[in-house]
Amino acid sequence: MPDKKASAVWNGDLKGGSGTMNSESGVLSDAAYSFASRFEDEGKSNPEELLGAAHAGCYSMALSNELHKAGHESKSVDTKATVTLEMIDGAPTISTIKLVAVANVPGLDDSEFQKIAEATKSACPVSLVLNADIELDASLA
Repeated sequence: MPDKKASAVWNGDLKGGSGTMNSESGVLSDAAYSFASRFEDEGKSNPEELLGAAHAGCYSMALSNELHKAGHESKSVDTKATVTLEMIDGAPTISTIKLVAVANVPGLDDSEFQKIAEATKSACPVSLVLNADIELDASLA
């Protein structure tokens, strides 16, 4: 499997500075971020939303795969991630990521779906690298 690459540049001090983030594929190109976009509500990008997008994308793919391996055809898996960044012991910390997934899997009962969804939560490659509590709210469409 190929390595994936991204880069970021930060100019200036923490509160007054600004930066840009880029991905090798070009999908993310000079995405602006700042102190205010991370710790306040400024409308620029930030590392946490990118982490959320990566986690949601990874979980959707992984759940679809696990459903298929269990003999179920998923029509779609729609996952949203909420990344919580908060001060813990005086340091900004990503404490929790909540995944909300809705899957369209005709003929699958909720009990079996919940078992597969929960097992996938801890097996998703992005979940494996995170040191945050991962919460899951999974449902069938």
